[in-house]
Formats: sequence, C-alpha cells, structure tokens
Amino acid sequence: MAEDLGELLVPYMPTIRVPKSGDRVYKTECAFSYDSPESDGGLYVCMSTFLGFGREHVERHYRKTGQSVYMHLKRHIRLKATGASGGAFPKRINGRLFLDLENNTEMNTEDYEYEDEAKLVIFPDHFEIALPNIEELPALVTIACDAVLNSKSPYRKLDQESWEEELQVSKFANNLVQIDNGVKIPPSSLFLSGWKCSKCDLQENLWLNLTDGSIMCGRWFCSGSGGNGHALEHHKQMGYPLAVRLGSITPDGADVYSFDEEEAVIDPHLAKHLAHFGIDMLQMQGSENGVLDNEVKPRVNEWEVIQETGLKLKPMFGSGYTGIKNLGNSSYLTTVMQVIFSIPEFQRAYVGNLTRIFDYAPLDPTQDFSTQMAKLGHGLLSGQFSKPPMKSELIEQVMKEEHKPQPKGINTRMFKALMSKGHTEFSSNRQQDAEEFFLHFINLVERNSIGAENPSDVFRFLVEERTQCCQSRKVRYTERVDYIMQLPVPMETATNKEELIAYDLKRREAESAKRPPPELVRAKIPFSACLQAFTEPENVPDFWSSALQAKSAGVKTSRFASFPEYLVVQIKKFTFGLDWVPKKLDVSIDMPDLLDINHLRATGLKSGEEELPDIAPPIIIPDDPNDHSRNHFMEYPDIDESSVMQLAEMGFPLEACRKAVYYTGSMGAEVAFNWIIAHMEEPDFAEPLIIPGCGTVTSTSSHGQNALLNQPPEEIVALICSMGFPRNHALQALRATNNNLERALDWMFSHPESEEGADNVSGCVDTENNPNGIITDSEQEGPRIKDGNGRYELFGIISHAGTSTMSGHYVCHIKKEGRWVIYNDHKVSASERPPKELGYIYFYHRISC
Repeated sequence: MAEDLGELLVPYMPTIRVPKSGDRVYKTECAFSYDSPESDGGLYVCMSTFLGFGREHVERHYRKTGQSVYMHLKRHIRLKATGASGGAFPKRINGRLFLDLENNTEMNTEDYEYEDEAKLVIFPDHFEIALPNIEELPALVTIACDAVLNSKSPYRKLDQESWEEELQVSKFANNLVQIDNGVKIPPSSLFLSGWKCSKCDLQENLWLNLTDGSIMCGRWFCSGSGGNGHALEHHKQMGYPLAVRLGSITPDGADVYSFDEEEAVIDPHLAKHLAHFGIDMLQMQGSENGVLDNEVKPRVNEWEVIQETGLKLKPMFGSGYTGIKNLGNSSYLTTVMQVIFSIPEFQRAYVGNLTRIFDYAPLDPTQDFSTQMAKLGHGLLSGQFSKPPMKSELIEQVMKEEHKPQPKGINTRMFKALMSKGHTEFSSNRQQDAEEFFLHFINLVERNSIGAENPSDVFRFLVEERTQCCQSRKVRYTERVDYIMQLPVPMETATNKEELIAYDLKRREAESAKRPPPELVRAKIPFSACLQAFTEPENVPDFWSSALQAKSAGVKTSRFASFPEYLVVQIKKFTFGLDWVPKKLDVSIDMPDLLDINHLRATGLKSGEEELPDIAPPIIIPDDPNDHSRNHFMEYPDIDESSVMQLAEMGFPLEACRKAVYYTGSMGAEVAFNWIIAHMEEPDFAEPLIIPGCGTVTSTSSHGQNALLNQPPEEIVALICSMGFPRNHALQALRATNNNLERALDWMFSHPESEEGADNVSGCVDTENNPNGIITDSEQEGPRIKDGNGRYELFGIISHAGTSTMSGHYVCHIKKEGRWVIYNDHKVSASERPPKELGYIYFYHRISC
C-alpha cells in the first residue's frame, strides 16, 4: 500500500510545497466564503498556495490553477456523554485537536468535545488519504502536512503593538474555581476608596485574582508601570492561576494573565468570572491610570440606552440579519460595514456581481478588495450564517449523533486584515473612530473601483466654500468634494441649563465629600441649533487677501453645491478640553426622522458681489534651521517635476506627489516622501493642488502651467507607452484613475477591450465651460456627482458608548422593512427603543419630493 500511495503521488510532487516562514497558511477560513473546518463540508487547503477553500469554491480553484492536492480539514463537535449522576465524562483521550480555531464561546463549556480530522484529497477524482500516514506517504509529503497542521494563524502580527491578536484561550478558563468568600467589589466602594494593593500602598498596575478576588500589584514588566510582584507571590502561595488587570476592563474584554502559562491569555467567560465579585463588564470603561472612567463621570445610562439593556429584544435571523463577531475592539468596523451593506448600490456592486468577481479574482483572493467585499456582503445577506435555533423536538436526535450548532455571525479577520493593511492604527487591536474608518473605507472603494460603477458615488457631494475679505468685502467661491456633513455641538444652546447647573453643583459636592456622584444629567441640544452652527461663518486663519495683497481678516461659509443620494451626518462629540485632553460631549440631540436641507443649497456668486482678484500669494519656503536667510518670498511656485515623477513611479497619486513637492518647497523627493507618509490618510490626499489665488495646479513644468484639468502629464503617458501600451489606451487609463500610475496600469490590464474606444475619448476638459472641473455622470473623468433634492429620511445610526474614540463600544441601528433593528456585534434583534438622540453618525437616504 505504501508503494501504491507513493506512486499515486509522484505526478503531483512538484505541486506539494512545505510552508516557509513567510508563507501564510489559511487553514481556518475560506478565501471566498465563511466556511471553516467546522462547516458541513469542511475546508480544503491547497498544498501549493496554502489558501483555504470551502466545498463550494475548491472546484473553481482546481479548474483555474490545475492544482490537484488539497488537505481536507474537518472539526467534529459532539456533546459529551453523561454519567449516571448527569455530569459529563472527561474529554476522550483519543480526541485530536490541531486546528488553530476560535471555539464558539457559547459552546466553550465542559459539555462539548472537539475532534479534528485531516485527509489529503486528490482532484478531480476526490481520492482521499487519511492523515497522519507517516509510513505510507513520501517524506516530503509528510513534512508538508505536518507543517500545515502546525502552522500559526496568518493574522499573527510581527509588531508588538498587535500582540493582543495572538492571545490564546487559557486552559484554566473553562473550569476556573472561584471561591465563595463573600468578596464583592461594587462601583460605590471603588469610588470612595479607589484600588490599592492589599500588601502595599501601590495604586497602579493592580491585578484582581479571579479565584479569591484579592487585589495585588504586578511586576514591573506586566504593564510597564511598576509593581512589587505581590500578585505573583500570591499565586506561588495559593496556586490560583488567572488575574485581570484593573483599569483595563471594558465591555469588550480586559487584560488577563495566566501565571501558570506565563503569558497573557483570553478568558471567554470573563463576564461571568467578574460578576462573581460584583463587577458588571457592561458598566466598565478602562482608563490609562487604572481608574474607572464611569466612576469619575458615570455613563451607565449611555451604555444601557445604546444597547437597549433591560429590554426583551426579539432575535432576528435570515438574510440581512447576520451579526459580526467582535475580534476585540473591532465594533467600529463591524457597525460601518453593517450600514454599508444595507445600501442597495453596495449590494449590487459586490453581491450582485459576486460570480464575476470570484471568477476573475487574482491568484491570491485574500488580498483582493473586490473579492473580500463580495465575500463579506454575501456573508451578511445570504442568511447562511444567521439561522434560528433548532426546534426542541430535534434536540434528542442531535444528541445521539453529532452536534451541529447553528452559525451565529461571521468572523471578519481576513476582511479586517485587508482593510487595515499598511495603516498603523486600523491594523492594531485598539478601538478606533468609526468616522475615520468610514472615510478610510471610502478611500479604498475609490481606489479599487474598476469600470463605470462606483458605489461610493452615493455618498459624494460638492461643498461650496465662500470666503470673504472683511476689509475689501470681496469674495471667492471654491468647491471641494466631501462625504460627511459634520455638525458642531453648540453647548451654549442647551435647553436644560438649570438642571445642568444643579447637577454640576451636586457633583462637585459629592467629590468633596467623597460620596458617589449624583445621577447623570445630560445636556439637551436642539438639532436646529446644530444646523445653525453649521451655517455660521468661521474665521479663516492666516487669510491672505489678493485684493489687499496682504494678510487680512477673512470669514468662510459652507453650503451644499450638490446633495448626495445618501447623506452621512456626524455629530462632532469628540473635542479637546482646555488642557488639550480629548473628551467626549455627553449630549442628547433630537435628531429628526425626516430632514430637509434644501435651504442650504449653494447659490454661487450673488448680484452685487465682487470677486477677489485671481492673484497668487507669495510663497514662503519652510525655515532652514541652519540658514535663516532662505526664509524669503518667491514668485509663482516652481515645482520640481523630476521629484514629482520619482514619487509617482513609486505608485503614489500624481496630484499627491505634486502637493508633497510644493508643500516641502521643492527640497527633493526624500523630503516630499516624508510629507506623503504623514498625509496619505487625509481625505483630499489625491485631490489636485490648489493654491489660493491660483486655483488648481496640475503641472508646472518648464513649458508653463498645464491648465487642463485632469489632463494626464506627458511624462507619465510616455512612461506607460515605453512599456508597450498604445498612447490612447494610456490616456484613457490615466483619466479613469485620476492620473494614478499604479492604478492606471491595473486598469489597463483589466480593460484590454478599451483600446478600440480609446480614440473616442476627449483629450481634455473644456475649461471655459467647466471652469471648476465639476464632472457629471455623462462625462468620462473626475468625481461623479449624484445631485438631487435635499429631503432625507433617517435609516441608520451608529452610536458610541464610552469617553473616547479609543475605548468603549459601537452599536448600530438600521431601519429595515419598516422597523428598526439593533446590530450589537454578533447579536441581531428587533429594536424597541432606537437611541436616536445619542447617535454619533447618522445615515439618511434621499426621498422624492
């Protein structure tokens, strides 16, 4: 038999590889779906690329690549047999576990056991070879199989910032013994006395032992804040294994350390273990100094209102009602994506084109934006991962055989890894700002939209900015692209000022007397006041008046030059105090279900207004610390085009390169590169350089300024033509990608049929008839604007509970089929009281007049 297997595998040996240190082995999740080894069909891992495929998608990969050898992984979940006393028997000794899987926390109890099964499968005949099979398989195959089975998660981060993502479930978590010694740690006692080590006076780096509730200091290297090691000494004396760091407890989790395992771990039952000592995770918010934020400023009501705590919410299942599992402070991403895939344009662009996207996916679909968007959209909308619990009459039948739990939500590790690639903050395991992620996501959609359909068009609108010189009274009108309407919060307009004054007095008295704080009173701000503050003129710092040829006082007002199909409204709750410490405004705003902003429509230059002269201000080169004589005025900027081209060849957008060279005083590509790295996440990063008084600067070569908006620079056109592409095809690709060299090359490879029609594409924009470069749907270039009336209806709310965007928790509510639905991580339920007054980001869709 050994010779037979060896001979059978000989033709396929060149396609079987041993994973190297840099290879990512996807043995827990399909590249095209959310199938895993726990799914009915298991998971197939390609023994050449190490990509994982569900039963539905492995055939496509075989047909596309010709790869025939796959490792089939299957995890079996069974209810443990029970003894005469009703207790479960210990886990079977012969049960094998070698898959790096996250166990279902709702099933991660002593009632279930897991067993993993592995086979080699040879396509197309599906010939199976059970593993391990050391004696019968060639040595190379055995080594490759062992390496795949023992490989670590592909999401393991090399940088220490993301070590949290590598944590494993502690072996003590499931059966942790907790002593009923009466120890309780209610919030009131914490507020009165604070924490301190029970063996010394330290009040930092404190750890709560989850067995006996003792609070003791850690070692200096546990958190970097110092300690005398009393928590470790206590463990050596008593043997109690797990401790949680006080001050790190939030509704999303906490820092848990295992003394026996000598590493940070995950405790999936942390909420229950903390509740044993009277600590409710839903009411906790961590802070840097180890003091509960909610004890200093109670926010219990905010958590309860946003999550609709205490209400009997009816779970919802099926298409469009699929939750997303929290990866540890990933709710900022999950809430945004739930709203995104409730919008028909995104559903059509990705889920509607799913077959085409999958068929034309690159060889590594895990790194393809469209593939992962289609995968996520299908996971949320198919209903395959949101099924109701099995009926009670089926339970006995299930217990006799194999337990097949109904899927509850999807895991977005692969999606998050791709979305955050190259982004320092989003690639970490820290909580982030949902508004910043929304703009980051829109930027990715813009970069990766191929062809005419770009679903982010529904959010895009034009803002008209009117700037007036206060001395000459002359004005200038400019337009810019935006995706979010940001509303200020004028605290002075609160309608319950007397209550706020009384509350503040009681709070101060409670602090002085060391009593618990009074019940929170939240400022009530009228929505009309926020809208009024949005329209108020604002001062322009360092305004240079071209009419006076000098600095002057200037004011700016903003209006809508177009109204988007979907209006995103952000309430600017996060601000800075007088000490520059970030803080969150705890306010209640009566957000309307129906919103009419037609009165904010821009009018352009009014009768009697005089425009500011189109004269460039003097350009100041940045100070050179070694040569102050260089800080002098220049005439019209002379941008170093060679530096611009150096940066463009690296793949950065041309306009961003031009701005980088301009703002660094044409001091070379290296200095400009540093500017790009510091500004590449800004919304207008790739937009054309605009100099006050000069308008848009698209080229400043020795032949003079190129006045044609979006006209591809001849240098880049020549560079592409040197690669063998036709000139007309190069022009069309550059115009379709905003002159981005890297994106243009991708566009050309995906649009080979466009060469014939390239001759028909106009070479420029009529600047006389279109002086501002505003592009409509009928034109080929630039941002597409979907204008219409300014009447909207509310359909989505993203709410944040916590004191900072870097902590807390996000929940979203979406109106579907005439009713509100709450999406709280993997839990999806019919909403009883959507928190319309406490939202952070609101989503409106246009309604007909």
